[in-house]
Amino acid sequence: MHVRGDLPGKIIDACLNMNRSGLNQGTAGNISCRYEDGMLITPSGIAYDQMDESDIVFVHNNGGYEDGKVPSSEWRFHQIIYQTRSDLNAVVHNHAVFSTVLAIMSRAIPAIHYMIAAAGGKDIPCVPYATYGTSELSGHVAAGFLKRDAILMQHHGMTAAGKTLGNAMWLAEEVETLSKLYVNLLQTGLEIPLLPDDEIDVVVGKFKRYGLREKS
Repeated sequence: MHVRGDLPGKIIDACLNMNRSGLNQGTAGNISCRYEDGMLITPSGIAYDQMDESDIVFVHNNGGYEDGKVPSSEWRFHQIIYQTRSDLNAVVHNHAVFSTVLAIMSRAIPAIHYMIAAAGGKDIPCVPYATYGTSELSGHVAAGFLKRDAILMQHHGMTAAGKTLGNAMWLAEEVETLSKLYVNLLQTGLEIPLLPDDEIDVVVGKFKRYGLREKS
């Protein structure tokens, strides 16, 4: 398939930045963007620094993909996010350390800081475990994204999405920062004070006009 524009290059750059920043290790993560009647997604098993634009895989909304290419094993939950949320156009999945620590413990991130509202509500939920690449996992992810733009995935990692790839990457970094804060707070053994729901509702409203603003 002939892919127009610079989207494949932007996906590769985001993958490289994800590893350089410590959000991910090796080829554990995957990134996609909505494209025409499907999506563009990173391939399975190719190191990010060896990837070129021709390796990015187009997956049709019906689940078919290009001959001779293998999409990320997680393509199903990327696809179901786009099907569940028409307002989201990019998905970033990784195994960031602090997010994954909380995911292993099956702990949602509560309202420890007002930036929790960046994900769309009073917490960042942790959805139940299912084997990677399965329809069962996709169902859990879809449920998590009904009211949030980011989730933790039990015994797995985290996923964030946004209107643009830049927004999705920004949110993934915020989720990992919140995870690090929460892990450190848990280590104190003290009661952790949380912001009230009504304040988070106020901040969620403000965040509709706040966040990463990308220059065209």
